[in-house]
Amino acid sequence: MEKIIARGAEAVLIRKGKSLIKRRVSKGYRHPQLDSWIRERRTRRESKILDKVSKTINSPKLIRSDAKKAEIEMEFIGGKTISDYLDKMPPKEALKVCFDIGSEVGLLHSMDIIHGDLTTSNMILRGDKIWLIDFGLGFHSARPEDKAVDLRLLNQALKSKHFKRAEDYYKEVLRGYKVTSREEDKVFAQLKKVEARGRYKGKKKGRVDESLILLKKFKSEF
Repeated sequence: MEKIIARGAEAVLIRKGKSLIKRRVSKGYRHPQLDSWIRERRTRRESKILDKVSKTINSPKLIRSDAKKAEIEMEFIGGKTISDYLDKMPPKEALKVCFDIGSEVGLLHSMDIIHGDLTTSNMILRGDKIWLIDFGLGFHSARPEDKAVDLRLLNQALKSKHFKRAEDYYKEVLRGYKVTSREEDKVFAQLKKVEARGRYKGKKKGRVDESLILLKKFKSEF
C-alpha cells in the first residue's frame, strides 16, 4: 500500500512498506521534452550518489531507479528529524548529535560529494546514529570551496532554526568533521574565506552561496 507523506516543489514522497519512493513532478512551465530530460538527468545523478554514499555513511540504500519515470525507490529511514528534536534534547546529548553530524559530513566530503542542502531537516536520528537524507541537490566535487560552502550552509541553517545554541552546535559539527575529513585543513582554510565574504556582504550572502551551488548544478546539466 502506498501513502503520500510529503509534497515538495521538486518531488512527491511516497511511503511503501519499508521503502520510500521519490517521484519527481513535471513542471508545466517547461517544454515537455526539456522537462523530461531534466527530471531523468537529476534522477540518474541522485541515484548514483545514493548508491555510492550508502556504502560509507548512514544514508538510505538505493533499491531501484527508473529514470524514465523520474522515480527512485530507497530504504525508508524512520526516526526523529533533527530539526524537530535537537533543541529538546539535554545539552550534552544535543552536542553529541552535532559532533556525529560533523563526522558524517566529513565522511561525505571525503568521497568528494557535496550534499547541497545540509539542514537539520535533512538529518534523522535513529537509535544513536545520524542519517543524512535527500541528496536531490547533491553533486560531485573535490573543491575545498564547495565543501566549505556546504558547511557554511549548515551553519546558516543552525542559526536560523536553532539560534539559541547555534554557535555551540556548529563548533561540535566542526570538531566531528575534523575527525573524519581527509583534508580538513584545506576545507577549514577555505571556510574562513567563505565566512569572511559572508560577513562582508551581510545576510544576503547565504543566499548567494546557495545560488552558486545551484548554478554549478545547472551548468552541469546543459
